[in-house]
Amino acid sequence: MQTTEYIWFDGKMVPWDQAQVHVLTHALHYGDSVFEGIRAYDCGAKGSAVFRLKEHAQRLVNSAKILRMKMPYTAEQISDAVIETLKANKMKAAYIRPLTFVGYKEMGVYPGANPVQTIIACWPWGAYLGPEALEKGIRIRTSSFNRLHPNTLMSKAKAGGNYVNSILAKVEAVEDGYDEAVMLDTTGLVSEATGENIFIVKDKVLRTPPLTTMLGGITRLSIIKLARDLGYTVEEQDFSRDELYIADEAFFTGTAAEMTPIREVDRRVIGEGHAGPVTKHLQQEFFKVVHGENPAYADWLATYTV
Repeated sequence: MQTTEYIWFDGKMVPWDQAQVHVLTHALHYGDSVFEGIRAYDCGAKGSAVFRLKEHAQRLVNSAKILRMKMPYTAEQISDAVIETLKANKMKAAYIRPLTFVGYKEMGVYPGANPVQTIIACWPWGAYLGPEALEKGIRIRTSSFNRLHPNTLMSKAKAGGNYVNSILAKVEAVEDGYDEAVMLDTTGLVSEATGENIFIVKDKVLRTPPLTTMLGGITRLSIIKLARDLGYTVEEQDFSRDELYIADEAFFTGTAAEMTPIREVDRRVIGEGHAGPVTKHLQQEFFKVVHGENPAYADWLATYTV
């Protein structure tokens, strides 16, 4: 990861190396943090744009509410701070990480009167799953770890503690030679990946699991809208692991992963073993949107200049 100059920390621009917390910070011990992953894109002569900033900022506030954290900022204030951070770091394109967490005061599971703090960092970041992944696709395995039942942890909060489940699945997959893992829910149906939502394509119809056991991905929602606007049928419908095996195409969506094709699952080749025609079409149109080349989706972009 490449560092940048400043991190926004509770309303102040702090030098990167000075954005620090105490080792007894509550969230470090108990996982009570919420965060977002957001991307800003260089749109050339048009300046730069943050993709779906309002939605990400609102989801951060919603996540804090679910965890009963006293969020110190509104979604609008978070949005403004994101733009301020990008400008301070002169970033035309970046990955952006807002994080709200329970800070240092008292120990013990109950957070009590511990302060709730917020930071926003940004840095350059390319293709999350590798530079060739967007074209060639990736190899994935079905994880031995299930996605959590919705009454064990709050699946609609993008909470730090929830991601231990993802870490276990990711480490297992990578150490077994795969790029990523797909996770099943507690009934055995396909849920999502460690940090991405999943789509399959069969006879040019797209299917993605409903939001029963997973976080509602903002890129997922965007692809559903974009695909329907392009004339594709999109169904939010459960499917099994063997339905994934025999799909014509499959891909992941997410802020970091963007739109990454899946070429192999559990040593079974998906389709032709690379990005299929529907995936390529959606990829092409998605990247037009995020780079400000499709005015029909201008309201998805928060523009700025540095």
